[in-house]
Amino acid sequence: MLAELFAVMAPVLTGSGLGFAWVRLGHDFPVAFVTRLVFNIGTPALVIASLSGAEIDAGSFGRTMLATALVLTAMAGMAFVLAWLLKRDWRVLLAPTMYPNTGNMGLPVVLYAFGQSGFVFGITVMVTVALFQFTLGTMLISRGNPLKTLVKTPTVYAILISLVLLLTDTALPLWLDNSVDLISGFTVPLMLITLGVSLASIQVRSLKSGIGFSLLRIPLAAGVAWVIGTLLALPPMALTILVLQMSMPVAVFNYLFAQRAKREPAYTASLVFCSTLLSLIYLPILLAILM
Repeated sequence: MLAELFAVMAPVLTGSGLGFAWVRLGHDFPVAFVTRLVFNIGTPALVIASLSGAEIDAGSFGRTMLATALVLTAMAGMAFVLAWLLKRDWRVLLAPTMYPNTGNMGLPVVLYAFGQSGFVFGITVMVTVALFQFTLGTMLISRGNPLKTLVKTPTVYAILISLVLLLTDTALPLWLDNSVDLISGFTVPLMLITLGVSLASIQVRSLKSGIGFSLLRIPLAAGVAWVIGTLLALPPMALTILVLQMSMPVAVFNYLFAQRAKREPAYTASLVFCSTLLSLIYLPILLAILM
């Protein structure tokens, strides 16, 4: 079991470690460019490549998206409780409580732990979280039109295309399937390297508070995900992935949103950093239970 767990965590540690070391050695890394590349090209390609030929019925796909949305909504409510316990502004804790790192950490862990059968559900959870984060999150920051943000999100169109292919049992032409598969291949490695780069760039000032928040949020998120997934009668694999994905550390994007909104970015950085460090301890334990 230890060898299996190490095999799961090793690619995550290696990829993020490369990004961390790259920046610490003084090399440049175009975070803004890579992030746009991953989210506008890589992630849509990954969604289509993973879902178009996946062995998943539309009902399971839809219930997994619904379960994820309900968990995010429940965690939004829990943010007020955590804000009261930690004596912080709820607006500062709302995003870190809601949005775990289901992308550049969650997807690799799911892929190496559960293979393609679990990866499909991992993508489904990640996509739902991204839709919430880049619509509701943007709205909370800029008070803009979330519908306009949704329309400008390429992943939305990738989901729609994948749904059509799933519902009609249609396969992509071989040339297009190969092209999408090739492009999607850079997504997960770049996600991991960018995670390491982001962690190396974060200045952490409040380790104690960050650890306290993580110790409260992680079991809470896992419990809420398990309850909602069970009530919706998710397939066993989907339920497992939902619990795992929602237990991921705080997403790095929460730090970027906090910077843009000017809502205690240093404190949010501590939440990202501490929860990511703690994940090296609790994720192997959680994986041992789920696997």
